[in-house]
Amino acid sequence: MDSETKNVPIVERVGYALGDTASNLFFQTFILFITIFYTDVFGISAKAVSVMFLITKIWDAVNDPMMGLIADRTETRWGKFRPYLLWFAVPIGLIGVLTFTTPNLSTTGKLVYAYITYTLLMMLYTIINVPYSALMGVITSNARVRTVVSQFRFVAAFFGGLIVQYSVLRMVQRFGKGNDALGWQLAMTVLSVLAVILFFITFASTRERVKPPEGQKTRLKDDLRDLSKNKPWLMIGGATIFQLTHILIRTGCIIYYFTYFVQNQEVMLLGRLYSFSYQNMVSVFFMAGSVIQILGSILASYFSRVFGRKYTYAGFLGASGIFSALFFFLSPNDIILMFAFHFLVSFALGPVSVLQWAMYTDTADYSELETGRRATGLVMSASLFALKFGVALGASILAWVLSLYGYQPNVQQTAQSLLGIRLAISVYAAIPALIGAGIMFFYPLTNERMVEIEKELNARRKKE
Repeated sequence: MDSETKNVPIVERVGYALGDTASNLFFQTFILFITIFYTDVFGISAKAVSVMFLITKIWDAVNDPMMGLIADRTETRWGKFRPYLLWFAVPIGLIGVLTFTTPNLSTTGKLVYAYITYTLLMMLYTIINVPYSALMGVITSNARVRTVVSQFRFVAAFFGGLIVQYSVLRMVQRFGKGNDALGWQLAMTVLSVLAVILFFITFASTRERVKPPEGQKTRLKDDLRDLSKNKPWLMIGGATIFQLTHILIRTGCIIYYFTYFVQNQEVMLLGRLYSFSYQNMVSVFFMAGSVIQILGSILASYFSRVFGRKYTYAGFLGASGIFSALFFFLSPNDIILMFAFHFLVSFALGPVSVLQWAMYTDTADYSELETGRRATGLVMSASLFALKFGVALGASILAWVLSLYGYQPNVQQTAQSLLGIRLAISVYAAIPALIGAGIMFFYPLTNERMVEIEKELNARRKKE
């Protein structure tokens, strides 16, 4: 292990990674369940959900960059970014529970409640995750080591996803005993308490090492101008929007797909016939995919060395889109093929997720080289907006497609609504993945270019 890797000890890498386990206890719940929670439990229409997801992003367009600017200007004895993990862990836990609480209100009252709690939860997610993401950019100045840290982060993130996939529906059934509204509230209480503890661990175990250039001016106008001219950031930001749109349409549709299209099935395995409920298949489908995605993420460094970061990101995102599209041709009893295609999609998304955030920190280095100023918080906050916008856009498109094809909750679906579900999980999910892959083929920061940037920045910092 060389000296550059030693400057982020193993304990710190694990401690930093646990912060993304905490974040994913919320984030994976959004991705997998929030649409069906609102339509089938909370009691608002798919069309209203679609509109809400888009409207709330108007505030995020202001809130996310603003948080980056605030974080960049924060000065405490703990650093710029770490304190937010300490200060806002408990608030996000409380609002997380309230978001998944179903009040006894009229339809209009519920919609207002949903707007308020969902907006507050997204704000608090920003307040914690902008500094958390920026923290990776100041733990070390070495791009290769950041990729290693990013691998730790996303393996931990996937374990957070596994916790959600395995436990949430089980907790809802066990705690609710037929009362799904109560079950969701108590299940989210358990996840929130665990997330708060993990955020505290990340705060306590990490350190900030990379400082802004001496005498750096931090005028808002200059920071925003630098970001708008940062071509690599604009490209990875655009790709992120399409990447998350792809993920949200596809994963958000899985529970609808199994509930209404696949339903309960009998599967021949090793010469024996097994009966599976759709609930069990959903749980196994999610968890098995996450295990395969972890394998893909572990191999991200290898693929990025062989093919380069941008081609690994572009190629694997495109592959995820292609294998997703194949779901359209499956019948309800093609269970083995469903799992096979799902494994291929999951494996392809592993390296994409790892490289995404490492590439964002590379764009902060690029901006510092070009402008002489470093605004890691702003770069990561704008990046988080791209991610959240992709999440909202994907969830909104899914809800809109369900409404367009006539979906009605908790009833047998028509042939038209089943067609909408099948198109959503396949063709409609594939389109944004292929667009994002196309964008990244033109991304300018190759592995070789990042080595040059790192050398130039280190020389400049020594001189200063």
